[in-house]
Amino acid sequence: MSQPLDVLGGITAEQFLLEYWQKKPLLVRNALPEIADILVPNDVMELALDENVTARLIKQKDKDPKQWTVKNSPLIKGDFQKMPKLWTLLVQAVDHYSFDLAELWKKFPFIPQWRRDDIMVSYAPQGGSVGQHFDFYDVFLVQGFGHRRWQLGQMCDAESEYVAGQPLKLLPEMNVHFDEVLAPGDLLYVPPCLSHYGVAEDECLTFSFGFRMPNVPDMMDRICDKFSENQALKNPLLDIIRDQVARAGEVTENELIYLKAKILDQLQNSMLLDDAIMSLVSESKYPENIPEAEEISTTDLEEALEHGYLIQLEPASRLLYSDQEGEILFWANGEGLCISEAFTPFLQCVADGQALELNADLANEDILDDLVMLLNESILMLVPTEE
Repeated sequence: MSQPLDVLGGITAEQFLLEYWQKKPLLVRNALPEIADILVPNDVMELALDENVTARLIKQKDKDPKQWTVKNSPLIKGDFQKMPKLWTLLVQAVDHYSFDLAELWKKFPFIPQWRRDDIMVSYAPQGGSVGQHFDFYDVFLVQGFGHRRWQLGQMCDAESEYVAGQPLKLLPEMNVHFDEVLAPGDLLYVPPCLSHYGVAEDECLTFSFGFRMPNVPDMMDRICDKFSENQALKNPLLDIIRDQVARAGEVTENELIYLKAKILDQLQNSMLLDDAIMSLVSESKYPENIPEAEEISTTDLEEALEHGYLIQLEPASRLLYSDQEGEILFWANGEGLCISEAFTPFLQCVADGQALELNADLANEDILDDLVMLLNESILMLVPTEE
């Protein structure tokens, strides 16, 4: 069993996964004290005005706070004029713009990287909220600035009713069984479908570390895309063995069984199916946030070998691997990668969240070729080491 973790209040990862994960909430005081110094409200406001950032400005009318409006990005300064008393600014993927925030993903090593969604920040004045609601994904809510009161209620599902006529999926009521105020550094884990309601006690920032699973339609779409790329599968199937005459307008049960079996046969093709799923889960949710790399060559890397650089994952990119019958295969940003055997164990470490020293251990032609490809595709990046 692993060691107790401060981020989980002194319990082990195994205990958290067994007792809390996707089952019940967990409150941990002062779980991530370092988050308090990373962003302040002005940083969030400036980020929200960036035309490339995904953000939402949610307002409640002064005369009737039960009436809501939502303005999606791009946001401009004029959107913040004549503001009502109650409002909330949501900015997605702030971990793509702050290396310090991106580093905090490493506090949750017990959840696979492919489950990560993004880190969203919620900025609100006193009284601001996004209403009573629930999500279909796991989230760790971490207070970064000021204080927010959280109430938790009943479990919900796809059949739960929402308040009619509003731009947000709001719940008409909650059966509150948890009522706590979070201070900077405090963490609250909320499992999927648990209703929750957060209200700012004062000017505050709350960070949401989201972990999301893919859905079946998205996986089926990707499988169909992969199948359509296979020219052999576009040829018509051989007909079923016909030993009796059927009615002209009827599709027989045996014919349906035959056709479905052909589909299921292809779904048993693990290489094609695995590639489809891996390409989906390795996609960057915000590909527009992936920076354009400054082109480098193997010569540039050779000259940098002893200059104190670290190799790590670009925050907006996603890098995953899978053991396929003893062979380690990699995917990044929705595409399969061809990686040399020499570089494979090093790249696994990077995918697992480690930073890799650029030194003589990597002075191998195949490794340098792989590194150049990954750096020029902005999958990896070079970071100077601290003196």
